[in-house]
Order: sequence, then structure tokens, then C-alpha cells
Amino acid sequence: MSVNSPFLEAELFSVAPMVDVTNSAFRRVARVFTKRAMLYTEMIAAEALCHGKTNLIKHAGNELPCVLQLGGSDPRRLALAAKIGEDFGYSCINLNAGCPSDKVQQGRFGAVLMKDPDLIGQCVSAMMNAVSIPVSVKTRIGVDEFDNEDFTRYLIGTIFGYGCRHVIIHARKCWLEGLSPKENRTVPPLDYDRVYNLKNDFPDLNITINGGITDLCQCVIHLNHVEGVMLGRAVIDNPYLLAGVDHELFGDDAPVKSREQCFYELLDLAETFLSEGHKLQHLAIHVLNLFAGCPGARNYRRYLSEHMTQEHAGVEVLEKAYAAMQ
Repeated sequence: MSVNSPFLEAELFSVAPMVDVTNSAFRRVARVFTKRAMLYTEMIAAEALCHGKTNLIKHAGNELPCVLQLGGSDPRRLALAAKIGEDFGYSCINLNAGCPSDKVQQGRFGAVLMKDPDLIGQCVSAMMNAVSIPVSVKTRIGVDEFDNEDFTRYLIGTIFGYGCRHVIIHARKCWLEGLSPKENRTVPPLDYDRVYNLKNDFPDLNITINGGITDLCQCVIHLNHVEGVMLGRAVIDNPYLLAGVDHELFGDDAPVKSREQCFYELLDLAETFLSEGHKLQHLAIHVLNLFAGCPGARNYRRYLSEHMTQEHAGVEVLEKAYAAMQ
């Protein structure tokens, strides 16, 4: 049995994989704010990569460090997809064992895997044997009726027993029926203590905690108990939150950049992005909330929303949106 994985420094703070959000454009935007945080792809079906759809995982080199998250339940397919991800230069590979969407359930991966911990172990073991980079699992504390301390301990213990040494745990259970994916992010109660308690049972396991974390002060508190923190929706609501990560969590000496500094760097990024043949809206959508909470933020967001989708929209749309704040 192989044992995996070393805990990379960048895993101290990571941005959660989010469908229709954490694509290449998002990750390039995120790198304007933070050079140190670990970024994730959207969940990519292993089957798609095995059928040659590698365009799904193309990335700009400056997006790294970045984790390729895979969905699937066939160990052989996942192993092949993991190897493809390694060849594309990704920093780590992650197995999704926590997504509750109907589409994912139909493919027998995501949160439904939690009901078969041994299958998770077999999948992650095959992936670990196929690559030389770290492999991790993202899961939850419970699923449907499988929801108590004993089950969580058994689930994580099984994954650990197959050699995996890093798990990302969303501190909520999920309901496979009766709740939408959105409701599964908010309705089931958070139970951070259950995640913390796993450190006592598995001191050699690196744990990243996820769920309901909204600012860097909360991150610091969680890091007193576990090795890493992962934020998701909070980054959409306030992308500028990322600007403080390198200084406040990683201890970099450089001061935190202002929103205005970030904005002008984003203008440069937009020019490059457009020169590559992309549409402005695919980048601009990720900075709609850049000035959240600032005077004039509503005007900025309104202008950008109304004009970024126009044919031939260019950098001037961002500039005019900024001017609308004044």
C-alpha cells in the first residue's frame, strides 16, 4: 500500500472547487490577489478526460499552485485521469466525495460515494499509485442517515487506511434527496467540533476544514485546530478577501494591496485575456463584487453587469464601471 500525501504549504488556505466558478479565468483573477493560496479546478469527470477532453483542464502557468478535482467511481478511470492531470502540471489531485447534485449522483460519484467508504479508498489508492504528486479526498461529515461521530470516524479512518494523508472536510452532512445543492451548503447545521475531533483520532492525517467560513479571522481560529482552511462562496461575495491571504495567513512581508491596486492589475490582465481571443464577460464576472461594501459599489456592479456582455466589450468597460463609482 502506498501512503500519500505530503501537505503542501499552499494548502494552508485554499479556494473551494465550485461549478461554473473556479475555471481558468477565475483562477487568473485570483492570482492578482494571492500568489500563495491553493486554487482548485471545477470538478472534472474522470470519464471526460479518459475520452480525450483535455481542453477541460488547460490552464495558464501562473494559475499554479492548483489542484485538479476529479469526479468518478471507477478506480481505473480515476487513475488514468489523475495521470493526465499530473502530465498537465497540476500540483495535486483531489477526489470529490461530497457533491450532492442529482447529476453527480446519477454518475455514482460525489457524495453518494460516502455510503461506500471502501470504494473511496480503492479509488484514491489507484490514483495515488498512478501519480507522484499528492492525492486528497474532499468529503463531508455525513450523508443522509449516516450522520454521527462514529460514521465520520469510520469514513475518514477508511480513507486513511488506504494511505491517503490529506482530507478536506465540509463540516456539514448532506441530504441526497430533499435538498438542492444550494440548500445543502446552508441548511444542514455546521459541526466544526466533529472535524476538530478527528485530529485526536488521526494525528498523522492533514485536515482542511470547509463550510461557513467567511473571513480571515475565522481562518486563524480554525488553524488552531486543523492544518488548512478552505473558503468558497465568501470569495465570490468578496474577492478582495483574497488580497489579505498572503500577508495575514502565510506571513509574507509585502503589505496588503489596496482594492485600487488590484483593479489596475486586473486591467492589465483583461488586456492580455482579450488579446487571447476571450470575451471580457468571462473575466469580469469574477470581479463584480470587487468593491463590495465601498461607496459607489452598486454603480460599479450595475455598469459592469449591463455592459460586460456586449459584443466587442473591452477594457474600457471596466474603466467606466470604476468611474461610475465616483
